[in-house]
Amino acid sequence: MASTPFPCLCLFQKPNPLTVSSVASDRLNSYSTLGLGTTQSSRKFGITVCRAAPVTFRNLDADDFRHPLDQQNTVILRAIPGLNELGKALLGTVAEQIMLLENIGTSVLVSENQLPGLHQLMVEAAELLNVDAPDLYVKQSPVPNAYTLAISGKRPFVVVHTSLVELLTREELQAVLAHELGHLKCDHGVWLTYANILTLGAYTIPGIGGLIARTLEEQLFRWLRAAELTCDRAALLVAQDPKIVISVLMKLAGGCPSMADQLNVDAFLEQARSYEKASSSPVGWYLRNAQTSQLSHPLPVLRAREIDEWSRSPAYKSLLKRGIPIKSPQDV
Repeated sequence: MASTPFPCLCLFQKPNPLTVSSVASDRLNSYSTLGLGTTQSSRKFGITVCRAAPVTFRNLDADDFRHPLDQQNTVILRAIPGLNELGKALLGTVAEQIMLLENIGTSVLVSENQLPGLHQLMVEAAELLNVDAPDLYVKQSPVPNAYTLAISGKRPFVVVHTSLVELLTREELQAVLAHELGHLKCDHGVWLTYANILTLGAYTIPGIGGLIARTLEEQLFRWLRAAELTCDRAALLVAQDPKIVISVLMKLAGGCPSMADQLNVDAFLEQARSYEKASSSPVGWYLRNAQTSQLSHPLPVLRAREIDEWSRSPAYKSLLKRGIPIKSPQDV
């Protein structure tokens, strides 16, 4: 991570750093990428969109759903004096233009008159998370992906690849959009960039600089994994059905359109429990840490287990109780 000029925050596949990156502070923030899955019957998007969530949220704060590890590391970064000013000094308008032209020059802007079903999915999700809806672009690509960019003075935007849309049900696609909105709401790109600045700076210290930098990198990856868990929670707050979010993770792990109707969320959760059990022994714990320590994202089975547990937690149920019931069209 430390040697990457435009540090990446991606969900599964590591994208081209010029395509998806996290050059941040309040000048340029880029957050995440994601690929997912769907049934044949839900590929076309018209005006009708997925069911409205049972409740909507007012005055929802990022810390209301932020994962504890994400929260701890964000507090640490906020406490470092001068980091914000340093980030601004290291970033310039050239990077802004690269990101802007690279990501929207060959994409289709979604609006009320262009792919209106996708537009409404984004608007719904943004309203539920109490965040301004960014622009949404669809880009031709065989690699299922989605990512978010925010540039100073310009409206943030989300890019989704056509292959991702082909693989998703409406509910799953909205959960992915909510995940991306979670990165925006939590300012993850800002803190990722600052953490990378610290790591780069550590490498310049003679003698023990390399050791310090490697330690910082380990902490950075740990925070990155926690940030993804936070945004999975944002997806659940919009979907309000853990099976939708877990289905997304299952399809990321091994789904495709031709087998979508045969995939079983409960079986995937049982697989997640099996992984947890297999890694609970001393040897299993060591192997699990070795497997995940250099990953920027948790394993899909671990994310599925986390979202299943949070969906049954008092914290999540308390958020739902705070929510305002949404009236169905029949009730209006």
